[in-house]
Amino acid sequence: MEYHHVSAKNGVADENQNAEKLSHTEKAYTTILSELGEDVEREGLLRTPLRAAKAMQFLTKGYKETIQDILNDAIFDENHEEMVIVKDIDLFSLCEHHLVPFFGKAHIAYLPNKKVVGLSKLARIVEIYSRRLQVQERLTKQIASAIAEALEPAGVAVVIEAVHMCMVMRGVQKKNASTVTSVMLGSFNDNAETRKEFLALTMQK
Repeated sequence: MEYHHVSAKNGVADENQNAEKLSHTEKAYTTILSELGEDVEREGLLRTPLRAAKAMQFLTKGYKETIQDILNDAIFDENHEEMVIVKDIDLFSLCEHHLVPFFGKAHIAYLPNKKVVGLSKLARIVEIYSRRLQVQERLTKQIASAIAEALEPAGVAVVIEAVHMCMVMRGVQKKNASTVTSVMLGSFNDNAETRKEFLALTMQK
């Protein structure tokens, strides 16, 4: 009974803390709009700071999620050693340099070592790390490292293809430019044939 009481108390404290953070973020957006020269009292902008604050909380919700939370009941003992590939996983993230979006696809493969994971959980791992302020290179490494740590497979491969709005909307303004990053661990790094098989299966449409 005491355990539930403490949990409830902590839950209320968390809610109060989240509400306070939301309020601070809302005020910050109000300041930004005002400094841009906007009239924050006009009808179209009256609730924009709050909406923007809530949107930013959602777009960065990965900070509050952990791999353990989603994989706790989703790793299974299985005598399977062939390559497992999940490709074309949609991802959306925010560039930490300009706070503008980048988006694209993630392709993931691993070579099981007596452990497999529910396939949808690979997409959830991508979401956890992409819903943070990111650079694509680090995002690719974080996804690969998380899978390697959780499953201890013979190898992990991650490729991300993404379009960065900081290149499309500002700067060089190259609308057709995309960025490809990859991380190869274990057998995918050590064995050229394994790596070649993954890339061939991943890139075929």
